Amino acid sequence: MSSRDGNDLKLGDCLSRDELRALSQATNWQGALMVSGNLLTLALAFAPSVLWPNPATLLLSIVLIAGRQLAFAIVLHDCAHNALFRSERLNTFVGRWVGGAAVDVPLQLYREYHLNHHKHAGTDQDPDQGLVKDYPVTQDSLRRKFIRDVSGQTGLKELTFLWQNPTLAGKAPFLVFQLGLLGILSLAGAPWAIALWWLARIFVYPAIMRIRNIGEHGVAADRYDTEPRRNTHTTRPRWWERPFVAPNHVNFHLEHHMFAAVPPYNLPRLHRLLSERGYYEGYDCVTEGYGPMLRKAVQPAQPAE
Repeated sequence: MSSRDGNDLKLGDCLSRDELRALSQATNWQGALMVSGNLLTLALAFAPSVLWPNPATLLLSIVLIAGRQLAFAIVLHDCAHNALFRSERLNTFVGRWVGGAAVDVPLQLYREYHLNHHKHAGTDQDPDQGLVKDYPVTQDSLRRKFIRDVSGQTGLKELTFLWQNPTLAGKAPFLVFQLGLLGILSLAGAPWAIALWWLARIFVYPAIMRIRNIGEHGVAADRYDTEPRRNTHTTRPRWWERPFVAPNHVNFHLEHHMFAAVPPYNLPRLHRLLSERGYYEGYDCVTEGYGPMLRKAVQPAQPAE
């Protein structure tokens, strides 16, 4: 072990150039399959409420739709890296008109911001440090954060920010996406179901995004260390957690930071190879399940005096 309680293995010790070259190969058909899967699962998320509207199905749909909103945010993210498709044009088109349109975030603005995050990860210049700088927090503090999320305070604040100084050109993808969604729901005889999208966006999506941010960097060993195994974290989700908080393999965030050019559908294999070859041994950079991950985000209780 090194003096920093981690092993001294380098990436080159665990992964050959040929393996990395193969892992970095994006394909248009796999990107299209992932985007199509997200659109299909969005339809399935609406289906219970459209077919059998009752409080239980409405709640289920809202939570599932919020998970799909995260999936579209990850489509935006992967297209910003030009990593979802082999074609740069497809990355630009889908990133703008599908991923960015769904979450109302312009592709180019997001790309500029996010690439700075990668460039400065592990330093105080990282623009995402503010999202996780206080972790671990007390149990009461974490509870208050999630109460703000599920009560709509966070969501309304975010929407207010997104609609500051809007332009028609900037909002066109979002408006087209919303009109398309409303049109499809109207054809299904349930135009009212568009409200489920907005209930998910305001009351559930912010909480899911908070879980994502905590899992990616909030529970990292040292966010001010440039070693990725110390400033970034991966969570292996339970099967039932995937639809809600881990779509499109977003949970493999450490692997993404090490090799941002690797498309999302190859991240599980990259993680498996590095795990099998001991690259993570000695580092607290991988957690099994989102429950245990969130417990790492809470400060240990102080013993009573």
